[in-house]
Amino acid sequence: MITFQGLEKLGFNLEDFELQDNGDGVVYINEWYSDQPQPSESDIVTAHNVAQAEYDAQEYARNRKSEYNALNQFELMTDDAANSTTTHADAVEAVKTKWPKDNSGPIE
Repeated sequence: MITFQGLEKLGFNLEDFELQDNGDGVVYINEWYSDQPQPSESDIVTAHNVAQAEYDAQEYARNRKSEYNALNQFELMTDDAANSTTTHADAVEAVKTKWPKDNSGPIE
């Protein structure tokens, strides 16, 4: 499986190649423009799998970010400072608990 992600992980960019779909969902390198040797399909697949694993490993961070963005953090932080409360810290800890780094999924 030839993918842009695999080629990108190998250090190539869109100026280095042109991908094309054969109409049956099979992607191939239609043109190779780079001065570097064209990598094998096996190398591209391996690089794609590494890139996908790295992306998957950061799922917890993406999930946390969306929930952090939903918090009105400035207001909570201001309230904590003014009232000596831990509302902001508690909200952040709840998000961290819900989305642990081990990618075990949300804890409800």
